[in-house]
Amino acid sequence: MSDQLDGHTSVWLVERTYSDDEQNLIILTYATPDGEQYYRKERALTSFTDVRDTTAAVNAEPNNLGTVDDPDLQEQYAAEAQRMQETHDPDDVI
Repeated sequence: MSDQLDGHTSVWLVERTYSDDEQNLIILTYATPDGEQYYRKERALTSFTDVRDTTAAVNAEPNNLGTVDDPDLQEQYAAEAQRMQETHDPDDVI
C-alpha cells in the first residue's frame, strides 16, 4: 500500500532516463513501494544555471498516477522504490 499525505501519494525515484525523441529532456519515473503505480516527470535541461533538484520521493496526486501492467516492471519498480525508501529520506537530493 502506498503512503498517503493530504490526498497525495508518496512515490520514490526508480528510473532516470534521457529521451530518445527530444534533446535535453530527462524523464524521471517515480513509483509506489509496491510497484503498482508510477508517476512520470519530464524535465528540459535548459542551461547549466537552471537548478532543479531531483529528490528521492515526491508526492503525487492520485489522478496523475499510471498503472504498471507488466509484472516484471512492477517487480523492478517495487524493488527500487523500497531500496530508495530504506536508504534515503524523501527530501534527499539524488
